[in-house]
Amino acid sequence: MHELSITQNILDISLRAAAAQGAKRIRVIRLELGPFSGVVPECVQMYLDVLGKGTAAEGARIEARRLPLKVECRDCGAAAEIDRRHIQCPTCGSLRLKRLSGRECTVESLEVD
Repeated sequence: MHELSITQNILDISLRAAAAQGAKRIRVIRLELGPFSGVVPECVQMYLDVLGKGTAAEGARIEARRLPLKVECRDCGAAAEIDRRHIQCPTCGSLRLKRLSGRECTVESLEVD
């Protein structure tokens, strides 16, 4: 259900950006999502279909790009990209990791008319 408020924010950001460029219609909203953002693109699309009615974003499509999870090892200091299934330092095997990224949910770009 948190996608409803997230989608409202995405819509607000997109409408402001499109208006600033003089765009009449938003065709695509491209998002960057970290693996721990908790955002399900299909849910965002469903809410956008409802919230966007009567706006420049009516009929817009969500395209999401998943970002890698970046960590720094607290033991050896190595920085690396890992996935959620292999949560150890690829250099030394330690589980003492500091997350550097992974919670992102940003509007990367718009495709407009």
